[in-house]
Amino acid sequence: MIDGITTDIEGIEVCDFTNPYHCGRLCEMVNNFILDPMGFGKPLSDRKKLHLLDGLESHPMSIVLLAVEGEKVVGFVSAFINFSTFLAAPVMNVHDIFVENEYRRNGWSVKLFNQLIRIAQTKRCAKITLEVRKDNTYAQHLYLKLGFHESDSPMFFWVKEL
Repeated sequence: MIDGITTDIEGIEVCDFTNPYHCGRLCEMVNNFILDPMGFGKPLSDRKKLHLLDGLESHPMSIVLLAVEGEKVVGFVSAFINFSTFLAAPVMNVHDIFVENEYRRNGWSVKLFNQLIRIAQTKRCAKITLEVRKDNTYAQHLYLKLGFHESDSPMFFWVKEL
């Protein structure tokens, strides 16, 4: 994780990888996201959960924020800061955002994104990027509301499995 990340939006916290509750809820929500209609794949095994937590905590440019209502963690966002050769500046990429079904449409995604935007600004990022499924129109409307737009040069998202 990037050192020195703080939050100033009520209900948004930096994931504490020394907190068993944070770690357990993060893994549970990742599995819920995988099983969500907008996710894909098989739930993480216990071994993969350990790899997930270790990988996110040890990655030097990761950011993991949690949405907390009362005492319950109800959502998360994970992002990474990289460097753009074209812009000669840092850029942030949002990898995942997820809010539990019963807490959706209550402003949690907006709060998570607003906190990410503030972090990106303090890290002097030139832009924030993300991918969104073509059939996820709800997310697309949210991203438009937050000021995102389709890339000026439309891109394909390609994968090579290893």
